Amino acid sequence: MPETAKDSARAVVRKVVEELEKKLANRTRAALTGALDRSARISRPRHRDIDWDRTIRANLKNYLPEYRTVVPERLIGYGRAAQSVKKEVVLCIDQSGSMAASVVYASVFGAVLASMRAIDTRLVVFDTAVVDLTDQLDDPVDVLFGTQLGGGTDINRALAYCQSRITRPAETVVVLISDLYEGGIRDEMLKRVAAMKASGVQFVTLLALSDEGAPTYDRDHAAALAALDAPAFACTPDLFPDVMAAALEKRPLPIPDMAEQR
Repeated sequence: MPETAKDSARAVVRKVVEELEKKLANRTRAALTGALDRSARISRPRHRDIDWDRTIRANLKNYLPEYRTVVPERLIGYGRAAQSVKKEVVLCIDQSGSMAASVVYASVFGAVLASMRAIDTRLVVFDTAVVDLTDQLDDPVDVLFGTQLGGGTDINRALAYCQSRITRPAETVVVLISDLYEGGIRDEMLKRVAAMKASGVQFVTLLALSDEGAPTYDRDHAAALAALDAPAFACTPDLFPDVMAAALEKRPLPIPDMAEQR
C-alpha cells in the first residue's frame, strides 16, 4: 500500500478502533481487575475482603448444631491487586482471511489487556509463519497494519512459539483464536495443547471473536480439543471480558450455546 493511501487508511482505522476501545475498555478492565483481586487469597483479611463461601467451607468442621452456626476459626479473603505482574496472557490469532473480524477485536482487546499493569500480555499472529506483535500492543492500529490476512494455517507452529515464551505456566492464560482448519501437524498440535494444560496453563480456544456467532470451523479438531478439556466455542466481544475473568480465576468458562449462535 502506498504511504499516502496508508495514511488515509490509518486515519479511518484509528477512528473505528478508538470507538471500539471506548465501548470495550472500561468493562474489560473492571471484569479483569475483579478477577485479579480474587485470584489471590489471604488468611487475615479485612472484613470487607472476606470470601464468605470459602471461609464457610473451610470451617464446616466447626459447625455447632445447637446454635445452627459455623464458628469461623480460619478466615479466607480476597487479595488486593498488586502493582507487579500477576498473570500472563498470550493471544494467539489466526490471520487467515476468514478471521478478519476476530483480528480486529483481538487487536483492541490486546491493547486493553496490555494497558493493565497486573497483566503481561503477548500478541502473536500466524498463518504458515508466526509474527510476534507484542511490541506494537500500545497501538492496535499498528497491530492491524502488521497483519496480513490470507494464506495457509499452521496452528502447531504458532503454539510452539507461544509455548516457548511461557515462563510461569500456572499463572498463564493462552487464548487461541482460530477456526481450527490446521495445515500443520494435527497430532503435534494436540500434544502441545495437552502439554501446556498439564504444566498448569489455562487454555482457551475461540473459534471466532466477533458479533457474527458460530463460524464455519473444523469440528473434528474442536472435538479433540474438548476431549483435552479445552472446549472451543465462538465468543462475542461482549462475552470476552467474562471469559477472560473466568480463565484468570481458573473457574468454569461461560461457554455459550453454539446452537443458539447459528
